[in-house]
Amino acid sequence: METTAAPDLRYPIGHPVLPDETLDKGARTAYIAQIALLSDQVRAAVTGLSPVQLDTPYRPEGWTVRQVIHHLPDSHLNSYTRFKLALTEDVPTVRPYEEQLWAELQDTQATPVAVSLALLEALHIRWTFLLRNLTDAQWQRTFYHPGSKRTFTLDQALVLYAWHGRHHLAHITELRKREAW
Repeated sequence: METTAAPDLRYPIGHPVLPDETLDKGARTAYIAQIALLSDQVRAAVTGLSPVQLDTPYRPEGWTVRQVIHHLPDSHLNSYTRFKLALTEDVPTVRPYEEQLWAELQDTQATPVAVSLALLEALHIRWTFLLRNLTDAQWQRTFYHPGSKRTFTLDQALVLYAWHGRHHLAHITELRKREAW
């Protein structure tokens, strides 16, 4: 008898796979394009959702769509800062943050999602401008993340955050498919 595994609602596109080697220009360009397109994709994914739908968790015991939308600029602002630290300091130790607690703060509950969509758009314009102008040597700069006890190159961080955007976009789009919204 053949069985189909239940979809993993937490990781609808799978886990990130970070490269061990240096990315080539084509790969970098593709990952940067994913970051550049994300704000438009997220905006399209939530267009027409009601307040009740925005307050629906994407999975049991998961964040609501609203929390996911507010999380994206929170997380990507942290990543943008980590890139800038790595470009200006020698192997800086970056500060982790309690993303679950951030998702429960009042601004996440009270701020219209349009504000975070605008923030994500502006941030990604600025971030992609930075990314498109890095040299090959700059892509090999690193930062240390004490939460994961790992040193990341900027190439690896690029792959991780391109994945991160697609990961949370899929939370929204897959929920919409399941609920036929």
